[in-house]
Amino acid sequence: MRVYYDEDADISILKNETVAIIGYGNQGRPHALNMRDSGVNVIVGNVKDSYYDLAVKDGFKVFPISEAVKQATIIDMILPDELQREIYETEVKQNLAKDKMLVFASGYSVHFGLVVPPKDVDVVDMYPLGIGATIREKYVNRQPLNAYMAIGQDATGKAKQRNLALCKAVGTTRGGVLETTFANEIVINLFLEQTVYPAIYRILTLAFETMTEAGYPAELFSMELYLTKELADIFVLAADLGLFRQLKFHSTTSQYGTLTRAPRIITDNMKEVMKKHLSEIQTGSFTKEWTREQETGYQNLKKLRDEWLKHPMNEVEDRVWKDLRLKP
Repeated sequence: MRVYYDEDADISILKNETVAIIGYGNQGRPHALNMRDSGVNVIVGNVKDSYYDLAVKDGFKVFPISEAVKQATIIDMILPDELQREIYETEVKQNLAKDKMLVFASGYSVHFGLVVPPKDVDVVDMYPLGIGATIREKYVNRQPLNAYMAIGQDATGKAKQRNLALCKAVGTTRGGVLETTFANEIVINLFLEQTVYPAIYRILTLAFETMTEAGYPAELFSMELYLTKELADIFVLAADLGLFRQLKFHSTTSQYGTLTRAPRIITDNMKEVMKKHLSEIQTGSFTKEWTREQETGYQNLKKLRDEWLKHPMNEVEDRVWKDLRLKP
């Protein structure tokens, strides 16, 4: 695994470049602000909405997306996956020219063939490992931040240098930029979203239902479960010390109960489910399913959201936040 740091990147190679941030949202705004503060010439391409107004307020030159693509030499597509294909086909594709560079904050559209760039442009992936607010905060405070970087197409022979310069401008070479591939970045990301995160949500929900059905106070159990942020602290320790090494900070009773009962809670058969989900991602089956969901107006997603927002856990959260003033 190759990792790049500040000394491996040179922002000065961007001195004659113009970067267009396409989408001034939660990720686009910190990218734009950080790049500008690093001395990069940045413009914004956005539809006329509140994000457009915010970009103007922040002092950027803001254009319709097609015009921003025309003016820029580097086009940073910081848009939701489901919007990228349509915007690329209607606003971006016809305004690309030889030696420009397309940057994606997620490799989804390129890897699964929803966006097929021309052969004479650089195509790269730059995926900071943090939410938008964190990206800006760590840049301002000069704290380390990591990112993934991938080169999908090197038409100019300088794609890696250009991408590393952007990474440095955003602030991610401070912590280290891991070189990977479009496939690794997006398949790993989707796999986590479709195995680990669902398992966490499901286990927390079932635990809540089991304990409340047994007569234990819902508020008290919800606090112990996650509302006091103890669960979050455990994962912070896991990131800092190691998943199993952090167990030394738990009581021996906790350690014994956790390690002996873990195989009962989630058996090895779960790996077969995980393999099925991985196969759906790798073969493009999930991509087709998600595309159909978009085309039908997100009917299933809306239904699922409504169902989960009616779960009793939501009411308990509101009571705990109010009574104990836990909500930030």
